[in-house]
Amino acid sequence: MGSNSKSSPIETPGAWKPLDLSEFQPLSMLEVKNTRVERSRYPVIDMHAHMSFSAKVVNGVHLGEERQFFGTPEELIPVMDRKNIRMLNNLTAGFGSALDDAIARYDKAFPGRFFAFAEPCFNRFPEPGYPQIQADAVAQAKQSGAKGIKLLKTLGLYLRENITTGDLVKIDDPRFDPMWEACASLEMPVAIHVSDPVAFYLPVDRFNERYEELSNHPDWSFHGPAFPANAELLAARDRVFARHPQTQFIALHVGNFSENLASVSASLDRYPNMSVDIAARISELGRQPRAARAFFEKYQDRILFGTDAIPHGHEFPQQLFCDQLYEIYYRFLETDDEYFDYAPAKVPPQGRWQISGINLPDSILKKVYYENAARIMHLEL
Repeated sequence: MGSNSKSSPIETPGAWKPLDLSEFQPLSMLEVKNTRVERSRYPVIDMHAHMSFSAKVVNGVHLGEERQFFGTPEELIPVMDRKNIRMLNNLTAGFGSALDDAIARYDKAFPGRFFAFAEPCFNRFPEPGYPQIQADAVAQAKQSGAKGIKLLKTLGLYLRENITTGDLVKIDDPRFDPMWEACASLEMPVAIHVSDPVAFYLPVDRFNERYEELSNHPDWSFHGPAFPANAELLAARDRVFARHPQTQFIALHVGNFSENLASVSASLDRYPNMSVDIAARISELGRQPRAARAFFEKYQDRILFGTDAIPHGHEFPQQLFCDQLYEIYYRFLETDDEYFDYAPAKVPPQGRWQISGINLPDSILKKVYYENAARIMHLEL
């Protein structure tokens, strides 16, 4: 080669073409085990599904008794039978006439396959005597057939003194004490959701691992002075647990802090009336499989199976109630497979990572799949 010759890169048609991140769908080159688990090894009680939602939501507060339903029992049961799901909990069945309609539509139409959790009647919060009104509503929900009470993150992040205006109402506000105590006396567990992934409380910038998700849903960001910090919300929740030791609390989504299992463990150690579900959090658990397995081993009597499934997908395709959703959960719990998708959606909805299975032994699988839920909820399979 002469001294004036210059080497040039090989030109490939289309190489280095700018690509929008939303179009980036890399195919893994790893050759790893791929196990399809079509049915769970043991029957399943899914403690966390949504077959109905409030049809009236204002500034994050669910108002009124109107319900929007997703999926009929006739659509759900074939999937349940294929996937070995014995019972499905409609976690957001509402209150009043909406609750009655939901229970009639699912629970009473197909006994033993569905049950429901009621929700607080926040629309009556400014009324005089609200604490007793809400306690009485819990008793009425029990009489209507509800098995527990569900609190969305309305309390702590959205509910204000005048429902949608004024100061935020804190999670440990004493006006809710009669409700917590009513749940204890009526043996109605409380499924409580107080915060979201910790990245939602950070600046939405290039360092945020949920950047894509928050860019698609900017209203999901709780960063800034308008909202309490994640640590503040969890601390207020824990004060409620401490103040009402006879109330059984199910801290949803791995205690709303699946990124920090040491913190969740500390709360579980302090509060024997606390348990957790795994709904919509295998994406976090599966990227720390060794820590996750140790967590399951230690708290095997206090972890409940849940998916956050929504029939027809609603606006969350990663939570679509379908065969594939359950197969992914079963694969995470039952196998030692590595590096697989954590949701049915093509583009990862929560973060660009894969998960690994934790290969639980049968003794723990039975507890997580159905025994713990049956004990806490007084259910018979």
